[in-house]
Amino acid sequence: MKTIFGIMLIATLGAWLRAEGLSKSEAEEMSRRLWQERVAQLRAERAQEMSERRLTIGQHTMRFLSREIGDAPKTGRPLVISLHGGGNAPAAVNDSQWQNQIRLYSPEGSLYVAPRAPTDTWNLWHESHIDALFDRLIENCVAIQGVDPERVYLMGYSAGGDGVYQLAPRMADRFAAAAMMAGHPNEAKPDGLRNLPFALLVGGQDAAFQRNQVAAQWAAELDRFEKTSPGEYRHFFRSYPECGHWMNGQDAEAVPWMLEHRRMAWPKKVTWLQDDSLASRFYWLSVDLAKAKAGDRVDAECRGQRILITSQQVTELTLRLSDELLSLDQAVEVVWNGKQVFHGKVVREEAAIRKSLAERGDAKTIATALVKVKVQP
Repeated sequence: MKTIFGIMLIATLGAWLRAEGLSKSEAEEMSRRLWQERVAQLRAERAQEMSERRLTIGQHTMRFLSREIGDAPKTGRPLVISLHGGGNAPAAVNDSQWQNQIRLYSPEGSLYVAPRAPTDTWNLWHESHIDALFDRLIENCVAIQGVDPERVYLMGYSAGGDGVYQLAPRMADRFAAAAMMAGHPNEAKPDGLRNLPFALLVGGQDAAFQRNQVAAQWAAELDRFEKTSPGEYRHFFRSYPECGHWMNGQDAEAVPWMLEHRRMAWPKKVTWLQDDSLASRFYWLSVDLAKAKAGDRVDAECRGQRILITSQQVTELTLRLSDELLSLDQAVEVVWNGKQVFHGKVVREEAAIRKSLAERGDAKTIATALVKVKVQP
């Protein structure tokens, strides 16, 4: 009887522990262990593609050049991804632009990487396949080359600047800051830059496609955003009156400004505006990709233990939670468009940690708990 009772007690205790979930320290330890396993996996699977400087996902291959500049900081080198110009031109023209880009800037202490766009189309840096390729490049550089995941930067010139306009708002949770040189945003909007410092540099006489005017308009809009949200939408704008499309290297002043910033992995406020290249997650929000559409907007804010959501287009969300954002030892309330849609304790789970790392090799943004919420349309 004692043996049977003991087995029953252990089984009951195990069920209770599973219902209670992981403690904060257990979740932290499990996150460390699973991240170490993920790093070992990435090193084993992707060392060759990094040595060959060639990444392939599906039908698209992205080559890249890299330089280690100066001494590495103790926390690891920052990663600077620098996008070449060109666009709708023969491959040889884009190759020349690529070869020039690796020499164009020298961010101190960095791993400076110049990718070659997989295509030679006009929109070479903001086609939908770019996001996944950049995710892979960042994962590899963190796991294999030891770069600091909180200091990943994006910059680009001309058509590369077009790419920065587009990619920075839609991939803001991957970067610490971004710098756009002599580009054009096309249909991109700056709303997603709430937590990403953004530099705009343009020649005052760069009138082709009205690049000079559009850059000034974006800067003015960011001014308005920053005024209504102090401490957010940080930006830096410079127009060189005497310059056309080429800024004579003066635009390099954005590089040290950019390198001053570290990523905000768990910001208290998030604005997510879906681009035509759809994403399933952004900071601590995620959606079912099959239901997402361009123009969907979600504004979310964490105030203590309360999460406030505003959206007129999205009706279902998964909240990716962590003690980095709020205390998971206390009850959490979620209010959507003024209506309470959740209130209660949230359980830390191994499954949430594994899901985070399967989606993205990023130790700093691991969610330890997931909560699905929805509102009636």
